[in-house]
Amino acid sequence: MDGTETHRRNCATQEPGVTDRMLDPSDGNEKPEERVTLKKEIGLPSACAIIIGNIIGSGIFISPKGVLEHAGSVGFSLVVWVLGGGICALGSLCYAELGVTIPKSGGDYSYVTEIFGGLVGFLLLWSAVLIMYPTTLAVIALTFSNYVLQPAFANCLPPYIATRLLSTTCILFLTWVNCSSVRWATRIQDFFTVGKLLALCLIIIVGLVQICRGYYDALRPSVAFEFMKEPSVGQIALAFLQASFAFSGWNFLNYVTEEVVEPRKNLPRAIYISIPLVTLVYTLTNIAYFSSMTPEELLASNAVAVTFGEKLLGMFSWIMPISVALSTFGGINGYLFTSSRLCFSGAREGHLPYLLAMIHVKNCTPIPALLVCCSATILILCIGETHDLINYVSFINYLSYGVTIAGLLVYRWKKPNLVRPIKVNLLVPLSYLLFWAVLLCFSLYSEPVVCGMGLVIMLTGVPIYLVGVYWQSKPQWINSIVEMLTYAGQRVCYVVFPQEDPEDTTAPVEMEAKSEL
Repeated sequence: MDGTETHRRNCATQEPGVTDRMLDPSDGNEKPEERVTLKKEIGLPSACAIIIGNIIGSGIFISPKGVLEHAGSVGFSLVVWVLGGGICALGSLCYAELGVTIPKSGGDYSYVTEIFGGLVGFLLLWSAVLIMYPTTLAVIALTFSNYVLQPAFANCLPPYIATRLLSTTCILFLTWVNCSSVRWATRIQDFFTVGKLLALCLIIIVGLVQICRGYYDALRPSVAFEFMKEPSVGQIALAFLQASFAFSGWNFLNYVTEEVVEPRKNLPRAIYISIPLVTLVYTLTNIAYFSSMTPEELLASNAVAVTFGEKLLGMFSWIMPISVALSTFGGINGYLFTSSRLCFSGAREGHLPYLLAMIHVKNCTPIPALLVCCSATILILCIGETHDLINYVSFINYLSYGVTIAGLLVYRWKKPNLVRPIKVNLLVPLSYLLFWAVLLCFSLYSEPVVCGMGLVIMLTGVPIYLVGVYWQSKPQWINSIVEMLTYAGQRVCYVVFPQEDPEDTTAPVEMEAKSEL
């Protein structure tokens, strides 16, 4: 026993008394018939917007040069983008099966906890909550502030304090929106996802016009596959790593499964729509870049979309920096929305303080979890350098994908009779795991220090797990302090444990045996 079940029972024991105190309406406005639970307000369009909005961040606007640099030629870099989308599609198919078989919010964490047990799930949760998502949010927020302030500081970098203040303001505003209403948060995600796609469509259309005018020398097959340097297995692997990082975020809808309308239908549909669309848009955007820039110009640019706009849009070149800013703003909202649900799921399983498993009585939003994500991000912003941390945890992020998809195979073996509305061919997870293993082994070989630091960050969670979760016979005074702080947090945030929805089934369903032995 890893302590998770006992902790969950403790939560249940606490719930009635505390809930009664919090739900005793003194203002007469409470409606007893309304259930306090996470609301299913994410339809198919919003589900697609969450996936697309989290995948398309600042990367496709700023630095597709990483793929070209490692691929060695224009033609092969386009092949890498297409294959990168294909590998992403294989992974998303596996996550679609897991998402409808184990219909819980929390994504990788929930699946790994269900399949491998509490310790493995806690280590993924620990690294994600401690470093991974706060650091990623901080980097996206800094990118947003840099591009918003760029017009005011045309000849120099924006001041350090100004970028931090604007980033913090952005984080605080979007946290307030997410605390206030799920519907507002999803509408913002829908709006900014459309904005990102329109900006990319503008690049694609301008690029196609250039091609129609005959500017496609770099795309001719005889030229496109001329390698600037001899390709090696290591460089090819790095090119795929660059592309796979650009596609990161494809699994984020699985973090909010319980808020999706008809998740068994809409979760896989959103994946099937979003991943091919993003792959097509990424490939056409890179073709558009090559229609106006030579490979040398693209490699020399630190902001490819901005350089593209300066060359072709003339007086309207300001559109590109604004597009990057809007893209990152939507990305911050998407990361806040999904990462807070990870905290919520971890607390519900007993791996985090159970205050984080509570939602607002009226708004039905996980306010404590959102405040933790906001505070951790602002702390990372204050620390200073974030890019080294990103290098450390990107290895953990990629490691979690492989562990989760390996869990799909283990789960089929452990529970063959579970109802699986979607059951992918075994070649799908095996193909993904083969590709994943090659890239992971190369990463360990080429960057042992970075990967080692990532593993160290993850393994620091082991003693925390043993003390916080596994150790059940804690002194009474510790439990009393935790209960006091939890109750104070409830009073401040006006939150309670969500009530069970009798019409919603989140537990895996097992089929009856068809024959008796």
